[in-house]
Amino acid sequence: MTEPAVDYRSQPRHYVDLNFDGGEGGDDAALMRSVSTVNIACGGHAGDADSMRRVVRLALARGVAIHAHPSYEDPANFGRTAVALAPDEIEALVKEQVETLRNIVREEESDLTGVKLHGAIYHAAAENEAVASAVARAVRAVSRALVLVSSPGSKLLEAGRALGLTVAAEGFVDRGYEADGSLVPRGAPGALVEDPAAAARRALGIVFERKVIARNGQAVSLSADTLCLHGDTPNAPAIAAAVRVALIEANVVVRSLKGWRPAA
Repeated sequence: MTEPAVDYRSQPRHYVDLNFDGGEGGDDAALMRSVSTVNIACGGHAGDADSMRRVVRLALARGVAIHAHPSYEDPANFGRTAVALAPDEIEALVKEQVETLRNIVREEESDLTGVKLHGAIYHAAAENEAVASAVARAVRAVSRALVLVSSPGSKLLEAGRALGLTVAAEGFVDRGYEADGSLVPRGAPGALVEDPAAAARRALGIVFERKVIARNGQAVSLSADTLCLHGDTPNAPAIAAAVRVALIEANVVVRSLKGWRPAA
C-alpha cells in the first residue's frame, strides 16, 4: 500500500532533511543534486579512502552536508547481516570508521555533521541497549557536535540523548513498513518502494501527516526530522528527484541537520 495523493500547498511551512547513502557504488553525482545530506560509507560494508574523498568532494561542491555511515566490517554481505560483537568492539569499530571519514573531511577543509549507521548495526542499535550505548559512546568520543540519526523511538536515540548528543529521527521513503513500524525485510514483497511518485507521496505523508501506510494498508505513526533514500534502490536518482520536487512544491524547506536542534 502507498500513501494517497494529497495537495499540501496550503499547509504551514515545514522543514526536513533529505539524505541518501553514498559511496556504495551508486550514482552519487546524480543523487547529490536532490539531497541536503549524504551518508558516506567509511570502510565497513563499502568504501575506502579514495571513494570517501571523491564523495566528500562531490558533496562540498554542491553544498551537501556529510554524515558518516559506519557499519559492521562485512563487505561480503554489504553490512546487512548481523555480526556478534562485544560492546567494546562495536564502540571501537564505529569510532574508527567515523574518525577516518572525519579526518578526510577535515583535510578537505570542512566538517562532519552527523552519523547514521548502516544495515544490520543500524537495526541492532535501534533494538539493543548495549549496542546503542556503545555506538553513542563512540560518536561522542569523536565529537559532541555530531548529530546522531536513527529510527523513531529507537534505543540509539535514547542513548544519544543520555550522553548529551543531538539526535534526529529518520523515515524511509523507499522502504516498505510493517504495521508495527518496522521495515519490511529486504527480499520480502513490498520491501522496496521503487516508483518515484509513490516515494514522493510517502515523503509528504511523513512530513505533513506524521504517518506512513504499512503494506497491510494500516496507517502507522512516524515523525521524522530527516528522510532517507538508498543509493542502491533501483531508479534511485529518479526517486530522489521526485521526492525533492514534491517537497518543494508543497512549500517544504529541504535543509540539512547542520546546526539544527530539535524543537523543545
